[in-house]
This record gives sequence, C-alpha cells and structure tokens, in this order.
Amino acid sequence: MNPWRVVVTPGDGIGPDVIASGAEVLDHAARSFGLRVVQTERPLGGASIDRFGVPCTDEVVQDALDADAVLLGAVGGPRWDSPYVQTTPEEGVLRLRKSLGLYANVRPVRVHDALLGCSPLRPEVARGTDLVILRELIGGLYFGQPKEMRQIDGEPGAVDTLVYRRSEVERIVRRAFQWAAGRRRRVLSVDKFNVLVTGRFWRGVATEVAAEYPHVEFRSMLADAFAAALVARPTEWDVVVTENTFGDFLSDEAGMFTGSLGMLPSASLGDDGRALYEPVHGSAPDIAGQGIANPLATILSVAMLFRHTFDQPQAADAIEAAVERTLDDGFRTRDIFEEGTRLVDTTSMTAAVIARLEGPAAG
Repeated sequence: MNPWRVVVTPGDGIGPDVIASGAEVLDHAARSFGLRVVQTERPLGGASIDRFGVPCTDEVVQDALDADAVLLGAVGGPRWDSPYVQTTPEEGVLRLRKSLGLYANVRPVRVHDALLGCSPLRPEVARGTDLVILRELIGGLYFGQPKEMRQIDGEPGAVDTLVYRRSEVERIVRRAFQWAAGRRRRVLSVDKFNVLVTGRFWRGVATEVAAEYPHVEFRSMLADAFAAALVARPTEWDVVVTENTFGDFLSDEAGMFTGSLGMLPSASLGDDGRALYEPVHGSAPDIAGQGIANPLATILSVAMLFRHTFDQPQAADAIEAAVERTLDDGFRTRDIFEEGTRLVDTTSMTAAVIARLEGPAAG
C-alpha cells in the first residue's frame, strides 16, 4: 500500500511550534493504527516571502496538489504588516485554498466540560455546545474582482467586490445538508438578505437546495441576528452554513465559547478528495518562540485529517479522546489555565496527549 502524503507548512509566529506538535501526533497515531504517512515540510506565508519573495511558490502548490492533504500553520505577523506591501502572508493561504479547490471550511465548535470555567459564557449557557460552521471559502469578498485602490470621485478610495455564483452557493449549502444528516438534522443558513443583493441570492438558492432534503430541518437568519443568538443560545445550533466573510467572523466568535481559539480545529475540503487542515487561531506573534502556545487546536485538526482524508474514524476518535483525557487530568497551557490546574508548555501538552493516545491493541 502506498503511503499517505501530507505537506506540512509550519507558517509564522507560533505556527512552527503547534504544527510540530500536530506532526508528532500525526506520526504517532499513524504508527499506532498501522498507517504509512510521509510528511514533507514546505514554507508558506511570511517565511516564504522572506525566502522566495512570494507567500506561496508554484512548487508548494504543486506539492499540495500531489499530496493527500496539507497540515497548515497560521501565517503573518508585524514584520509583514504594512498598507504599502506588494503581497501579504495571508495571500499565500488564499492561493493554496483556491488552487486546491477547497470551498468548504468546516469548523466544529465543542465546549469541553473541563473547560467550562474558561468560557466567557456562563457554564449553564455554554455546557453542551456542539455545532459545526460551514464557511464558503473561495468566493465572496476575499476573492471577488476588481479588488484595488483607485480614485473615486476625485479622491483616493478602495474597492472590493462581493460576488457569488449559483454553483458556489449550491455546493456549500448541499454539503451542509449532507453534514447535518450525520448529526442532529438541522441546518441554519446565515446571510444579509435585508441589505445585500448577494444575501437575497444566497437565501433563494439555499431555500431551493433545502427542498431536496425534506428530512432535515432548515431555516435562515440574518448574520447580525445570528451573532447575537449564537451567544445567547449556543446549544441550539447544529450545522450553520454561510458565506466567506460572515463565516470568518462567526466561527471566531463561536470559537471563544470553548475557552480559547487554541481549542478550535478546522478542515477545508473540496470535491476531489483534496483537503487542508489547520487550527483556526492566528500566528500570535506576541508569544512566538516562547514555547507556550496551545497545540490542541492543531492536534484536533489532525484528528479531522484522520477522519476525512485517511478514512480512519477509530484513529480520529482516539486522538479526540486523548485530548479529552488530557484536559480531564488538568493539563493546561496558559490560554486555558485556571487555578487548581497544571500549567504546561507546548511540548509537555503534546507529550501528555500522546501518552493518552491508545491504539487498537490498547482499546
């Protein structure tokens, strides 16, 4: 059997630390479950700009196309932040997503009982939160053209273009219904129907697709109303589908319910089996190089990789259970630390998860 091939892009800031943790768990779990995995490390984002002058090289794109999956670390940081730069680290991630056709960004949000004290929500409100946000990933404002600075009525201005095609809306909404079929059979579509033409278009297409899935409950909601309802009633939601910009903001909001964005994994999926896995959090340049970052979002992203690319749900369950046991045993990085728990660094948290990762023989 040929080995699975994974391109690993550590990124910038805390990316190298947490991606090293994910790569270690990936290797350990693969051995435990009898899989052969080859990891190939490649630069992306700021690290690629520094080395090659561009945030994503043609070689990295080709490597990703040839691989089974990508494990990606966050990119960016102050050294590349300027309104006058020609390119940004984030453009490297956008190019990779677009090149791989990864239109469905899946962000599960689950509040662990052991971290209820870390959530900004009251424990009785946060307890039992278990939802999935499906964000359309390669359309909308982030990719629409034109996108430029220009003169507008005789003064400097800027233009971004928000555009969605029917096929783009159909495929992400249909995937939301497919996802909901394996969960609690409820889909919420989020838009700005009241002020955006694209919002009205989105709602119309979503409603038509919903008719194909009569056994799944469907409703629509305005993005601002949902942002408030998400905080007030986080356990009410099952699968939420929305466009690129709203999905970006709303998933970060929901991620905070877990106690830290350091707990939030994600998968970006296409229709041809290609996939990219990454923690939702940013590069956190303020703690870069200190070895204190939370690796659990990356480790949980690796669990998603085993489930959705390797088709190894037992291995995915084992990784998730190991994270759960590690939290239950009181291990905490700084972002989720509470009095009475054990403060550890990135390396120690990773080792604690691996020590609790049980393969088939141990089960």
